[in-house]
Amino acid sequence: MPWKHRRATYYMALVALTTVTFTVVYNVGMTVWEGRSQPWFRSLEIVFQTFTTTGYGEDAPWDSLQMNLLVIVMQLAGIGLILTAVDVFAKRWLQKILTPTLPSASPDIENHVVVCAYTPRSDAFISELIARDRSYVIIEPDEETATQLHESDYHVINGDPESTTVLEDAGIHRAEALVADAADDSTASIVLSARETNPDVRIVTLVEDRQLAQYHRVAGADEVLSPRQLLGESLARHVPTAVTTSVDEGVTLGEDFELVELTVDRGSDLCDQRFAESRIRSRYGVNVIGAWFDGDFESPVASDRRLGKGTTLLVSGEPDRVNALRDATVSSVRQFSPHEVVIAGFGESGNAAHEVLSETNTRMTVLDTEAKSGVDIVGDARDPDVLRQADIETASAMLVTVGDDTTAIFTTLIAHDLNPDLDIAVRANDQADVEKLYRAGASYVQSLAAVSGRMMASTVFDDEEVLAYDQQIEVVKLPPGDLAGQTLADAAIRSETGCTVVAVERGDEMLTEFDPQTFEFESDDAVVVAGTDESIGKFEAAFDI
Repeated sequence: MPWKHRRATYYMALVALTTVTFTVVYNVGMTVWEGRSQPWFRSLEIVFQTFTTTGYGEDAPWDSLQMNLLVIVMQLAGIGLILTAVDVFAKRWLQKILTPTLPSASPDIENHVVVCAYTPRSDAFISELIARDRSYVIIEPDEETATQLHESDYHVINGDPESTTVLEDAGIHRAEALVADAADDSTASIVLSARETNPDVRIVTLVEDRQLAQYHRVAGADEVLSPRQLLGESLARHVPTAVTTSVDEGVTLGEDFELVELTVDRGSDLCDQRFAESRIRSRYGVNVIGAWFDGDFESPVASDRRLGKGTTLLVSGEPDRVNALRDATVSSVRQFSPHEVVIAGFGESGNAAHEVLSETNTRMTVLDTEAKSGVDIVGDARDPDVLRQADIETASAMLVTVGDDTTAIFTTLIAHDLNPDLDIAVRANDQADVEKLYRAGASYVQSLAAVSGRMMASTVFDDEEVLAYDQQIEVVKLPPGDLAGQTLADAAIRSETGCTVVAVERGDEMLTEFDPQTFEFESDDAVVVAGTDESIGKFEAAFDI
């Protein structure tokens, strides 16, 4: 028997037992305490009148204390039975009536993007779609999640994205692209169904295990993205003690110009200087586009801002000048002996970081909850004793690439408490947890959701070329849109959007130096812009790109 039927049966039994008990006690009480004997059916009537709050007939009032207390208990019991009846019989009906009806099919739209299904990563991509005013439909298999999305004004239908019928309801035969972000095996099944339903639709998938990417391609995916691997490599490059020449840390723009993130070390020439005192532009010949202070991007940087340990500068300039500034941000102490780095979490990101650091003079200790090849210590990274076993108190840096953000936050808190001088680079799965991780003690945090969103947007749309997925800011190459015919000063790009124009590609030439008052954008230009994901969205909206 289903649970809802059993609940109704139990409730009716409770009502019968309560009614019989109170009828007997009330009938006896009227005889013993009130001296008024009466038939059983009269006592039964009084009990029902009390339970239903319709009155007490001719028996009220009562003279004895015992009968008055009994009637009070009967009244409370009646209220309890009524409330329980609402929960047993009416709650599900009321929920069904009051819950918004989810659409079973997408509206009659064309050239939209079908998203299967909703995750923090796909949410970042949807934000890109909304910023571009592009249509989309989410297929979400979980009814509760789909309802919450619908109430938040997302375009969503509830159903199994592996079903060809559901894909047809989402209008896949009219769609421009399908993006699948689910478990790797489910994603392959989604691709097969989508290809069967619309052989011509563009299909982009995200893969957690890059070794399974071939199955997505065989199933029919046009592009298979692996943001976890890219993010692991990025985190390794941002470990302050990592010294490597095999991986380019910056974004190359033309032959003699690059965009780079540089983190200020404790003990470096720039550490604890105010920005105006550092005279970076005059001393090193590079432009400071902005800086990250405890997870907040500031552009332009205020002159009285102090460049403390962990401040990340976003700079552009010629490679040799950037390298000179890089030397000024690095502590002289770290350049001599090999350094010790703890990697917590040896999944796709941790493995990728390990491969990058293997080409440096870094000694690594790998910590994971599972015993597998490459893992040195098996245990929970949140356990102080496990971290001590990994020599966290003498380590110079730590990479945190564990499975969920809650574990990452606790790991960061404990590691920072055990070693306050530790540089901690963390992968955040959800963009909303980035700020929490900085507060917990992280030196550098990169969001998997943000990186995934950028990768998906750049892959699906041809009008945006993302030059750096794995930076804390977004670097994109865009057509000029309504900028054509305007000067930099007239457009007021930085004050209006928060973005910075880093370079302009004009024909075969990459222009990096221009006078804001006289330089005018042309319709055939490609504009290289740097900024946060939000400011890039504002830029695209402001200039109709």
